[in-house]
Parts: sequence; C-alpha cells; structure tokens
Amino acid sequence: MENISSLKKLALMGGIDSIVRLSSPEFAAQITSSPQTASRRLQALEEAGYITRKVDQAGQRVMITKHGLKVLEAEYLEYRQIFARPSTHIELTGKVITGLGEGQYYTTLKGYHDQFVELLGFEPYPGTLNIKLEGKSIECRSMLKLKDDVIINGFNSRNRTFGGGRCYPVKLGNGTKGAIMIPDRTHYPEDIIEIISPDNLREQLKLKDGCRITVLVE
Repeated sequence: MENISSLKKLALMGGIDSIVRLSSPEFAAQITSSPQTASRRLQALEEAGYITRKVDQAGQRVMITKHGLKVLEAEYLEYRQIFARPSTHIELTGKVITGLGEGQYYTTLKGYHDQFVELLGFEPYPGTLNIKLEGKSIECRSMLKLKDDVIINGFNSRNRTFGGGRCYPVKLGNGTKGAIMIPDRTHYPEDIIEIISPDNLREQLKLKDGCRITVLVE
C-alpha cells in the first residue's frame, strides 16, 4: 500500500509523461516522511519494476514504467467501481481504418461463430469494423473492464488452438447493434477496437476509411 501511495505522488509530479528530477528530501516532503524513508520507497518502487531511476550528483531522475502505469490504472478502476454509477455509458470515438483482414476468417470459424450466435444473439457478418480510437477514448477503453462482458471460449480445431476473448455489446449510428471483440491474444495495439455486427457496417452506415464514428457501450 505504501508503494502505491508513493507511486501516485510520482504520477502527480508528472512522472507518467516525463522524467522527474528530485532528491530524497524533496520526495520526503511529498510523502510526509524522512529522507531515509523516501529513499527506501524509491528503491522499493524500482525493485518492483514500477519506476526507472538514475542517480547522479544532481539527484535522481525518475519515470513511471508501463508496469507502474498499469498498477495505477488498476487502482483507478477500483475507485471507479466504488464511486461510478453502474448505469454510466462509455462512449468511444475514433476513425474507421482497414484491418489486417483476419476478421472475416475468425467470424466464420464455427468455434467462434456458434458462440457469437448463442451469446450475442445475432448472426455475425463475416468481417469486422476496425476503429482507431482518438483522444480521451484511448484512456476510456480501459473502462470496459467495469462493464459486464460476454466470454468467448477458446477451442481446438484441426490440431490448432484458437484463443478466447471477451465481447462488449454496443450501439452505433441509427441504433445499429454490434459488439466490441477483444481477443485474449491480438496483433492490434490498445488504441484499435474491432466491432462485430449482424450487418455490414461499412455499407449500413456508409463508412469508409477516415470516417469518424462513436460507439456507445451500455
């Protein structure tokens, strides 16, 4: 708990986006402790992989790592569960892009297809709509963890293992329904989402690459 508290202070000092220069006495003032305790806290954060730290004659240069950021994100999500209203909707906005071409293959595989029909209640169009999120929507994507998900189980077929994933029902323009599909293993970065739907969304919503679209997760 002390490590998390100290990590939050570093984040508030700007340690997520840039390197923070500080001394043990300066950090001690931030966490209301002695310089010796502050030094031990920084060392503990470094050993846990939460920060990178370089010590020189001018003091210390500290920056929060991706691992440390994920720890803070998990803490944030727990507080959201405490204080956020359960009915809060999530809006994700981005631009339509061309995907890797795997959507058509995976949505037609019987092991996935049958689960989509049973669990989501629709026959999936063979393909996915790929959206590159922008601005605050990239951060809001992590809020999906607060929503009820539909688990898609992995399976074996023809001596090959196919991984599972999670789906989140959504609405697009004109009330068109679909679901965000997040595979457990994916080639896409976290700013890209894939939408499956009973409709050809590009035709239904008259979309082409570069079109801006908002997805509502209920």
